[in-house]
Amino acid sequence: MDWKALLDNIVEWASHTGIKIVIAVLLLIISFRLITVISRKIEKRLINKKKLDKTLVTTLFYIVRIVLKIVVVACLIGFLGIDTGGLTALIASLGVCIGLALNGALSNFAGGVLIIVTRPFKIDDYISACGYEGTVEDIHIVYTKLITVDNKVVRIPNGALSSSTIVNFSEKDLRRVDLTFSIEKTEDFKKAESVMLDVVNNNDRVLKTPAATARIDKHTANDYQIVLKSWVKSSDYWDVYYDLQENIKKALDDNGIAMPANKLDVHLKND
Repeated sequence: MDWKALLDNIVEWASHTGIKIVIAVLLLIISFRLITVISRKIEKRLINKKKLDKTLVTTLFYIVRIVLKIVVVACLIGFLGIDTGGLTALIASLGVCIGLALNGALSNFAGGVLIIVTRPFKIDDYISACGYEGTVEDIHIVYTKLITVDNKVVRIPNGALSSSTIVNFSEKDLRRVDLTFSIEKTEDFKKAESVMLDVVNNNDRVLKTPAATARIDKHTANDYQIVLKSWVKSSDYWDVYYDLQENIKKALDDNGIAMPANKLDVHLKND
């Protein structure tokens, strides 16, 4: 073996191809970093403008970053002198194979596009879907990320999400709090309704318009069931829900209005 010729070949390769590879790697790292930093700064600036939708901007820049990084990789491959024509054909063939293998992933991609276009919810909305409830933290192209009230992270595939029933609790500014209370059949139901409405009207979070109502929903042989309906801002829903539960129970007790208890009638037969 001619060691001198081998060494000359290694030196020649390092002085040409080797340097190109080093330059390509450095350019790849710098380009990816610049794309991420610059796009996130622009994204944050656009989100701070209230006229632009946070969901649309975040998803759009996520896609833009991926596309730009693919372009950088393609340019660097050409810089290294690799035949991009053959590479394109190989990528196309791989794309067909991957597409057949990842049919579910493609449905998730299509679902993500559908969610972005139809916008049944946006980032920071509180929704219920696919058996989960939580605040939308992020919408990716293949899955949506939810944060539950007990701080669990749930990632729902967009394919299933786009074809399921979605309840958006944040889309409207107002929500109605519906509560049902039972009182003994022997109690004055009009007095009970008045007590409930007094509690509601003394709660600053409950809206005066539309006005709250308290009416008998149904009655049984032993009790009246009174439904209380009041309107609040969506952000105040749970605070008002629990406040009314506690305060109305206390007010009914203070006014001597009894809630029904389970009863058992026992009849003794004397033989």
